[in-house]
Amino acid sequence: MDEPVSADVSCRVAWSDDAPAIAAVQVRAWRTSYADLLPADLLAGLDPDQLAEGWRASLAKPADARQRALIALERNLVTGFALTGPAGDPDRDPVADGEVTDLTVDPHKRGAGHGSRLMQACVDTLKADRFTRAVTWVAATDDATRAFLVAAGWGPDGAHRTLDLTGDGSVTVKQVRLHTDLG
Repeated sequence: MDEPVSADVSCRVAWSDDAPAIAAVQVRAWRTSYADLLPADLLAGLDPDQLAEGWRASLAKPADARQRALIALERNLVTGFALTGPAGDPDRDPVADGEVTDLTVDPHKRGAGHGSRLMQACVDTLKADRFTRAVTWVAATDDATRAFLVAAGWGPDGAHRTLDLTGDGSVTVKQVRLHTDLG
């Protein structure tokens, strides 16, 4: 009897050498996910090489030992990334409350379980870092991501904010915060 074929998929902590692959996923995902939210010229101007340098620096020396970048892999191909660390909101306790600040899957690899694996890796990482609760922010118009998170046990906590992406008020994104108990 033949064994069922399964993909070689995993998640792990990102290394500095992963920076170019993470940047490439970020550019593809932003251009797809934010096409209706952000100006076309801003998305067209995303430079994978410049982003890779930023990733390389942040991966080599995170500002806090509990800040982690995780990547999803299909064999040796980076299919997504997520960031975890202490919650940064003033109403959260940075000792007890962790945050998932980004959860991004390559548009060409969505629907294959990479997001679910990344989210589970985030929860496991936050627990290992002794956080007892977690929060994340989602664009108010991103019903798909919100539904994904709610199905995974996250729920709205009533907080909302508006991000000014350009600093001049010309590009803003409204977000809602979701939370979950890590116990």
